[in-house]
Amino acid sequence: MTERTSWRAVAAATGAGDRARTEAGVRLAYRRAGLPEPERIVWARSPLEAVRLLSGTPAEDGETVTGTGASVRDAVRNRPVAAARGLLHARLGPAGWSDHWRSTGADLWDTTRPLVDRVRTGVVEALAPDDRKEETRVRLLLLDAVLGQHDAAWLAAFDDLDATGTGTGPTPDTDAGPATADSTPGLDGFAEVARTAGWWWPYENVAVVAERPTELHRDEAGRLDRGDGPALAYSDGFALHAWRGLPVPGEFLDSLATLTPARIRDEENAELRRVMLEHYGYDRYLEESGAKPVDRDETGVLWRVELPGDEDVVMVEVVNSTPEPDGTSRTYWLRVPPTTRTAREGVAWTFGLSAEEYEPLRQT
Repeated sequence: MTERTSWRAVAAATGAGDRARTEAGVRLAYRRAGLPEPERIVWARSPLEAVRLLSGTPAEDGETVTGTGASVRDAVRNRPVAAARGLLHARLGPAGWSDHWRSTGADLWDTTRPLVDRVRTGVVEALAPDDRKEETRVRLLLLDAVLGQHDAAWLAAFDDLDATGTGTGPTPDTDAGPATADSTPGLDGFAEVARTAGWWWPYENVAVVAERPTELHRDEAGRLDRGDGPALAYSDGFALHAWRGLPVPGEFLDSLATLTPARIRDEENAELRRVMLEHYGYDRYLEESGAKPVDRDETGVLWRVELPGDEDVVMVEVVNSTPEPDGTSRTYWLRVPPTTRTAREGVAWTFGLSAEEYEPLRQT
């Protein structure tokens, strides 16, 4: 397993980690930053519970957090990360660093960043739904957090330097060896916590560490996605629901099993209505909602349904020209832009062509 693959697995890891390793990593991160080790390391079951603890609310087991002192996030996380990035930037040059980031951490960060944002939003919604002053306080506490496993993109970039073939030995202006997450001063403790835990809050006297989630469900694009439960869940009950990346209420997902065309039409929220349509199936919705074809030719049949407050649902029905193994011909429903006026135009659009350019015999 390459380091890049390993850090990708870290970012997606669920379930309890090794607390002894985590706590050793926390203490090492403090020492690397030139700080005394924290007097206490307190565990929370989720980022939500961690923020509650830092706000003075006791945990379920009675654990409390007081006298934390000032945040030391800058010392244990920001400075060593900046130093490692600076080392790579100096060795590779601006263009080389950019190429290196794209080949190591960029795509992992692209899928991790929305997850981080959703966790922050979920904590704020749970603790300060209607209080702007409280919302500001909660957001500031969230900014004190080191992201643990969700810092994996940066660690992938630092660990993968040798794989670029650059910096594998002394350079003309330095005797330093290659930079990795474990060899760059200040990053080994930070990396160890990332491997074994979720978000954590380092303060002068206390470190609060959140466990990793118990469940994580994503689609092929890396977006939070689940139709029958939380897409992200922690052991204390903190959970986020989503359908193909779109945040949705948990009770909304429960209603998907009993959808009807009338219920879909009556939904006022356009985004939720689209989720309903995707779950129900556009073809099924067209068949059961009384839709009528608006155009028919040798390429297929064009269907249109108007939705109040939203764009029309327009689909072209086509029959596969190649029979299935049992001799039957399969019917496909292809969603096309709402501006589509003919079946030929719709089928041509799926090939990136205009209606005039499309020749069915050539395409089949």
